[in-house]
Formats: sequence, structure tokens, C-alpha cells
Amino acid sequence: MATIPSAGDERLAAFPELDDPQIGVLHRYGEVRPIAPDDVLFRAGDAEYDFFVVLSGEVAIYDRERLLRVQGPRGFIGELNLLTRQAVYLTATVREAGEALVVPAAALRTLMGEEPLLSDMLLRAFLLRRSILIAERAGMKIVGWRYSPETRRLLEFATRNRLPYDYMEVETDPRARTLLREVGVPSADVPVVVWGDRVLHDPSDAELAGAIGLHAADPPAEVVDLVVIGAGPGGLAAAVYGASEGMRTVVVDSIALGGQAGTSQRIENYLGFPAGLSGYELTSRAAVQADKFGAQMLVPATAVGLRADGRMRRVALADGGELCGRAVIVATGASYRRLDVPDLVAFEGAGVYYAATQAEAQLCSGSTVAVVGGGNSAGQAAVFLSSEVARVLLVIRGDDLSRGMSRYLIDQVEREPKIEVLTGTQVRRLEGFDGLERVVLDGPGGARRERVKALFCFIGVQPGTEWLHGSAVALDDHGFILTGRDLEGERLPLETSLPGVFAVGDVRAGSVKRVASAAGEGSMAVRLAHDHIAARGY
Repeated sequence: MATIPSAGDERLAAFPELDDPQIGVLHRYGEVRPIAPDDVLFRAGDAEYDFFVVLSGEVAIYDRERLLRVQGPRGFIGELNLLTRQAVYLTATVREAGEALVVPAAALRTLMGEEPLLSDMLLRAFLLRRSILIAERAGMKIVGWRYSPETRRLLEFATRNRLPYDYMEVETDPRARTLLREVGVPSADVPVVVWGDRVLHDPSDAELAGAIGLHAADPPAEVVDLVVIGAGPGGLAAAVYGASEGMRTVVVDSIALGGQAGTSQRIENYLGFPAGLSGYELTSRAAVQADKFGAQMLVPATAVGLRADGRMRRVALADGGELCGRAVIVATGASYRRLDVPDLVAFEGAGVYYAATQAEAQLCSGSTVAVVGGGNSAGQAAVFLSSEVARVLLVIRGDDLSRGMSRYLIDQVEREPKIEVLTGTQVRRLEGFDGLERVVLDGPGGARRERVKALFCFIGVQPGTEWLHGSAVALDDHGFILTGRDLEGERLPLETSLPGVFAVGDVRAGSVKRVASAAGEGSMAVRLAHDHIAARGY
């Protein structure tokens, strides 16, 4: 993988050589086996695989026919799917005879909870390797049409779940046509997902999740202590603290672990990380922690209703299932608002986006894009996109960025020559034939038409509370959940109008829209839920 540009220390952290004490610890969890040339240790698409430490010999790692890496003695083979129970993205074949220390995946997950020093090194390596695979565009091959809503859905699902993939456009990428011929799929039948020997024709999110092992298990039939709805920073913090305190905890999320924070390219102001960290790394570590303590993750699964049943609280799921808990924590966050411009819906997914991730950046490489909004999300998107595109127009209604953006982000925006800030400006119209081609802006100098490949919208949030309408949970005029002192009568902090149901993070009225505050509220809500359960003598 020498083609991936990265800092030297990160390369070493992604592919370290184990020392004798570390190998000695691993010996307690596995066994030594001989390996012979052409042995296939695992193959792309396998439902599970073991963790391998190469003691002697060499193992080659392939993405289809492409050689990614040759691993020699003291190196180990595996990445994040060993911990997340996802299927395998790559193929490992023995190149030179020798021996390997083989640790079953289940034993490795046990080790992660028992050997803190070794587990921290392994987790860091797994996270970096996943980032490298994504940058290499290894793993699944998604073939589709640029302006197809189904294609955009698949790309969003893969991106939100940090699945390695390579996107090929039928219109412009000759590799797409070659691959379609190889698997016998006509261009008219895209989108398709090709992975190992599998060809999935326009799979639903649930079908794709099932194929890769990222599927929701059946909800437990018995009563649990804590049901957490939403797996962003607030929900994951609640899962970690709830499960670690011995509460049987179930987490539900409709798309991916990590929520919107999981797509953030860089969080610079999170306590304890002076160099910053990605939202993916933060939320992935939290998800591994929650799993270690025994929290059950139901992803993807969608909550569609909440009701009281005596002292219990029942959460209805979209597939007809139901969860029954002694307490519920709602952490469903908020989604971005839409621009009030004509024909917006026609361009959504075809040039208008509400997240700036690697998927969108790949579509816009070398082009001009517009980012609308004056908050931190808009600033982060503009800075990230500036490394991938030719020019970024940052469009804000106000006179300057200081009203809604953190100082450190303003400094980054102002230092980046590719970013042009357009103050006192609004988007009036979108233009294009098969997708977005131009935006009409209204600013101090009058109307102007700009040719852009995409428009990224970050103009505020809408709470994820549609599923609560008609329930006993009170909302404010904007749809955010009222808690504590905002309600009549005696309520615990973070408690909603339905006793035993708590709200944390962006979905709560009056919350501070920050990752750290959501995580703090999630941990605090567990303590309050514990007190609620104890007070009622469940």
C-alpha cells in the first residue's frame, strides 16, 4: 500500500511488528499452524475469519487481482471487521511457507477486553487500516449511474458505515464496463455491488447489511434494562456506561453506528485529543467499548413508535418487532434542513448533498463546489473539500463567519486559498439537466451564476423526532424534545414528559450542539435511568 500518502508514524502504527512479549500474550489465545504456498487464509466475502500473526514466511493481501501488501514475520493480518463481525473485504494468500499464530476472532474479542496495552495498539492499527482501505478504494465495487438515487443511497450507506468500496460510474469509468462484462450484468441493470463472487443487484440497505454481516440481530423478547435509540456520540456513551454498570442495554440505529458525527473528517476541539481525531475514530472506539461491555447493537433498525405499558416502555420497530425496556434514552440527533429554492428535490442526490464525505468528494474531484452555511459543519466541509476540489464557494447570509463558527475553523478557512467566502449571499435557483450544473446566487453585487459540480447544504438542523409524534413525549414548537425544568411538575434532568424516558444530545431542546456535550449527557442519562429503575423497585 505504498501509494497511500500518510505520515510515517501512522504507517508504523497501521503495520507494526510485534515484539516477543506481545506475541507471547497472543499465544495464550491461539495456536501455531504451518502455512504453505497458495494456502488461502481467507477470501473476500467470507462471513468470518481468524486473526493471523506471521511467525515465518510471507502472506500476500489482494483486492481482487490487485496486490495491496505482503506481510512478513512479526506482522499481523486483519482489520476492523474482526471486531465488528463484518464479512471479509480482501483475500489473503500464503506466498512463502512458514508458520502463523492463529487466534480465532471470538478469542481476539476476548483479548481486547483483557489486555489493555496490546488491545489499544491493535485497535489503532485496525482503525488506520480501515482508513487506508477506504483511501485505496479497496473492498466492494459499486457500479452505478451518477445521478441515480439508488446509487446515491448505496454510496451513502457504505460511507456512513465506513465500508471500503470503489465506486465506478458507468458513464465515465471504463473499468465499470469491464467489470460488468466480467460478471455478466448489462449497464441498464445498475446499480450493482460486486464483492468477491457475489453480485448484488440494487440491494436494499438491509440486504447489503445482511451480505456484509452488518445486520441487526433479532430484538430480545425479554425485558431489558435500557433501550437506547440512536447511535451517535450521545447514544454510544449511554451504551458504554449502561452496559459497563451491568444494565442489559440494547442500541437501535436506522443507518450506522456513529451518527452524523461519525462522518466528520476532523474534530479539532474534543477534550484530550490536541491533534484532533476523526469522527469515525471516536465513534468506532466507542462502539468497540460498548460491544466489550455487552451492549447489543441493532443496526440497521428503525424505531417508529414509543408507548408506556405500565412501568415498562415499549419501542416499536419498522420491521414489526418491539423492544421492551425499564428505561429508554432517546439520542436520535438532528438532520440538516433544506434550502427553500425551486426544484430542490430534483437535485437531491444529483448534486445537492447534506454531508461532505469521501464519497461526495470523489464525485467532485477537480471541480468547483458550493457550501451553504455559516456554522462549524459548513466550515469543516469547506476545509475538507478544499483538499479534493479546485474551488470552494462558502455561501453565508451573514456579514462574517464569527457569528456561528469556531475561531479555529475560521482561521483554517481564511488560510485556504481555494475557499472563497461569499457574505450576505443566498442561493436563489439551481440549474442543470441530468444533475446540478449551476447555482444562481443573490449577493451584494446582485445576481451571479456560478458553474458548480455540487452544492453542500448546512443551514441548520431538524430533530429526529418524527417517530415520536402521537406519543406521550412532549416536543417544543420546533420538534425538539422538552426535558427537565422545561416541563411542568417534578422531573429529573434530561427526563422527558414520559417518566423513564430521557433525551440527550442534539434531539433535546436547549442542548449544546457539540459532540462532547452529547457524550456527557449520554453518560449522565444512564445514572438518571439507573435511579429511576431503582426508585420503582423493578
